[in-house]
Amino acid sequence: MSEASPLAGFYKLAQTERQQKLAHYVDLSDDDLAVLEAGLLPEQAEVMIENVVGRYVLPLGVATNFLINGREVIVPMVVEEPSVVAGASYAAKVVRAGGGFQTSSSDPVMIGQIQVLDLTDLDEAVAKLKTAELDLLERASQADPMIQKLGGGATGIEYRPLPETPAGPMLIVHLLYDCRDAMGANVVNTAVETLAPRIEQITGGRVNLRILSNLADRRIARAECLVPVEQLARGGLPGNEVARSIFEAWAFAAADPYRAATHNKGVMNGIDAVAIATGNDWRAIEAGAHTYAARNGRSTSLTEWSLVTENSTPTHLRGILEMPMAVGTVGGATKAHPIARVSMKILGQPKATTLAEIMVAVGLAQNLAAIWALATEGIQRGHMRLHARQIALSAGAQGPQVQKIANQLVTEGKINLERARELVTGSRE
Repeated sequence: MSEASPLAGFYKLAQTERQQKLAHYVDLSDDDLAVLEAGLLPEQAEVMIENVVGRYVLPLGVATNFLINGREVIVPMVVEEPSVVAGASYAAKVVRAGGGFQTSSSDPVMIGQIQVLDLTDLDEAVAKLKTAELDLLERASQADPMIQKLGGGATGIEYRPLPETPAGPMLIVHLLYDCRDAMGANVVNTAVETLAPRIEQITGGRVNLRILSNLADRRIARAECLVPVEQLARGGLPGNEVARSIFEAWAFAAADPYRAATHNKGVMNGIDAVAIATGNDWRAIEAGAHTYAARNGRSTSLTEWSLVTENSTPTHLRGILEMPMAVGTVGGATKAHPIARVSMKILGQPKATTLAEIMVAVGLAQNLAAIWALATEGIQRGHMRLHARQIALSAGAQGPQVQKIANQLVTEGKINLERARELVTGSRE
């Protein structure tokens, strides 16, 4: 098994101790720690969106134990749901026993769509556009000279004739654009808007929409892990039986869209939390993920789990997650939000492709944690144990009283608001 994480036992520390240990390991400055305390300042919030009336604060935690391509990674996560950070950290710990996560990614190519209508012949329009492709690609690349200088820019054009739609026939022109370390929405939208008048000239048609697609299926990230089955033993169940139960749980999601929706939500619990921590557009990532899961006409599992056997006995559980991952490390909230800047520092200032790979590793870990619990003790036991603190807080508990009442709720097996209020009232009498 790989050596323990440098932050082993992190959850046992007080918050200030966690901050100091994290600061020491990833070289955070006093200013960085001050940002973690202060968060987004009112004057910063004022310029990020419209009609600002306040700030909404969510917890920032870090997931530990992640070994990705042989490198130790401390993962910042912003999420309100108990058990997400703990689940990811615990799953990453057992994955270390199989060598950690192996990841890869494609070039950061996004798709911009241009909708062309009022065409008399779709095939003829395509033929005309093909003769002008070099000119169109050059015009599109000039939309962002800096990205072009860094090796990005327009890489290709594709055509999708739609002869039958509720609005009649139309031609959709796809501009493929390498965005480098940017998420790409602004540059791609600028590029397709730049091309629209020229495309109208060439085809004689009328351009309506010109906009980025959030189905970023040319910008794929992949994570894989191999877990020795003995690491999966739980609650008196041997590891090989648990591994088989996890495989069966995955098969359910692969076959049934009702289960797939919840299964994939578990994947996104981890990915969204990292996206929010780093200032990335989690809504765009969600849109792309769920569309990608249904790309063959039916929603299915984003992950794939299989058993590696020897003499018909499972020895390892193999997991794979491959999905669109349109994230950036420059521009937008990634640079504007102070917490996002510190989160990127915790991650080691990764490039966009590396960040995408980290996020799919977290998604795969989160999925393993969820189906591992489901296949053994059930999802509620561990989740409600952590949720008990929120119940105690909602009932009016304060300070050390929160954990004391949470422990009592768990002991009694009555993790509900009514009982928590009784305990809070009793402690004041």
